[in-house]
Amino acid sequence: MIKTKAVTGLVVALMMTPLMNVPDAKAAGPADLVATANNRSKQTVDHSAWTKLLGTYVKPGPDGLNRVDYAAFKRGGRTALKQYISKMQTIDPQRLNRNEQFAFLANLYNAKTIDIVLDHYPVKSIKDISLGGGLFAAFTGGPWKAKVLRINGVALSLNDIEHGILRKVFKDPRVHYAVNCASIGCPNLGTKAWTGTGLSDQLDAAARAYINHSRGARVTSKGLIVSSIYNWFKADFGGTDKGVIAHLKRYASPELAKKLAKVSSISSHAYDWRLNK
Repeated sequence: MIKTKAVTGLVVALMMTPLMNVPDAKAAGPADLVATANNRSKQTVDHSAWTKLLGTYVKPGPDGLNRVDYAAFKRGGRTALKQYISKMQTIDPQRLNRNEQFAFLANLYNAKTIDIVLDHYPVKSIKDISLGGGLFAAFTGGPWKAKVLRINGVALSLNDIEHGILRKVFKDPRVHYAVNCASIGCPNLGTKAWTGTGLSDQLDAAARAYINHSRGARVTSKGLIVSSIYNWFKADFGGTDKGVIAHLKRYASPELAKKLAKVSSISSHAYDWRLNK
């Protein structure tokens, strides 16, 4: 009996060992965080703290560029920002409907980006900030590959949110107007948080603001010059110059639309990585 019990105990131990090493079910890939959505849900995420910070420290300029007062933000807003980010990481996005999921992730991306810049400010460019993330990240610069957030047990980088979730799951080119990389060349960081209610109208407004600004698209004597975003992520805009131009026309002002009607290809791309301070 003693031997039998010993063998049985050993078998049980061996059977249990692999189970103890299996990762928690929550520790899935980034896209799994929004693999499902509760589209009947009326639950909303409270982004008022983020809106208050944006309203205080983001300064719209007469040139159409929203700049961030990082010095003042670092002095007076860091604690509130970190509290907001901490609170967001307790939310289960699968309990939200699709629009709330999008707004939640875009706000969290932008808030964490600002948080990272503030931790290293003053800097001339976000590309000067390195948080690790492998040899490629060390070569290209920037904090995008480092795991800086955790939701439902899943460690996330900024790239995970932008490319592994927002672009991959939502498949909406307006993602690029929702996330801000703290650079002049990027679409504006808004003065209010994204919200699930009225999200499509908010994204359309952001698209119009960027496309009709010279850093988004401009027609010159040398042809059509557009943001490098439309080159880096051309696949999101139809995969061709024609597709990009069609997207631009959708949001172009009458003046820009008239100029776009005369071009059929993109001449060059441009992007300004200087900090949007």
